[in-house]
Amino acid sequence: MRLLLVEDSHELASALADGLERAGFVVDTCADGESALELAESRPYVGIILDRMLPAADGLDVCRALRAKGSSTPILVLTARDALEDRVEGLDAGADDYLVKPFAFAELLARTRAITRRQAARRSNVLRAGELTLDLTSGDVRWGEREIAISVKERAILTALLRHPGRVLTYGHLVEQGWNLDAEPSPEVVRAHVKNLRRKLAEHGAAGLIETVHGLGYRVAG
Repeated sequence: MRLLLVEDSHELASALADGLERAGFVVDTCADGESALELAESRPYVGIILDRMLPAADGLDVCRALRAKGSSTPILVLTARDALEDRVEGLDAGADDYLVKPFAFAELLARTRAITRRQAARRSNVLRAGELTLDLTSGDVRWGEREIAISVKERAILTALLRHPGRVLTYGHLVEQGWNLDAEPSPEVVRAHVKNLRRKLAEHGAAGLIETVHGLGYRVAG
C-alpha cells in the first residue's frame, strides 16, 4: 500500500516515513505543493498525509486542487493550527481527517489506517486467486484456512500480481508497487523476493501460482 507524505521538515518526514514503512506501507515523500500534485497525479496512492504549511503554498490549496481534479484519494492534513475554524476549513477543503501537531505517531498511524480502510471499503478489500486470499485491510494472506507469513515487500509484490490476474508485470511495475522513489532495487533483489514468496506459497500448497514469463516478468494465471 503506497502513501504520499508531503512534509517540508526533512527530519519529521524521515521519522514518519520510517514508522509508516515499518507498519507495512510504501511511502513516497516530497516537500512542496507542486511536487505533491505531480506525484498524486502520476501514481495510485491509498492515502496522502499532507502538511498544511508548505513552502510557497497552503496545503489546503493542494487539497482543493486534488479534489477539483476528481481525486478521491483519502487525505490526512497535519497542522499546528488547532482552532475550531481551522479544522472546519480543512474538512471543507476536502480533507478526510485533520491531525494537530504535536501528535503521537501511534495516533497518526491509527488515523492513516482508518482513512485507508474507509477507501478500501468502497471496493472489494480481498484479492483472490483460487484458494489464495489477500486481505488488503489486515494484510493477512491465506491458502484456504492456513495463514501464510510473508514480508512487507513480498506482500507488495503479491498484491500487484493479484490486482492484475493474467497480466504480465515487469520488473519496473513491481518496483513501482513495492519500493519508494528513493530506494530502487536491482532486478536481482526483486527476483530474490519473488523466489522467497514462491517458496512460502509452495510450502502451504500454492506451488505454481506465480508464473515466470521469460524476458518479460511475472503473472498470476487469470
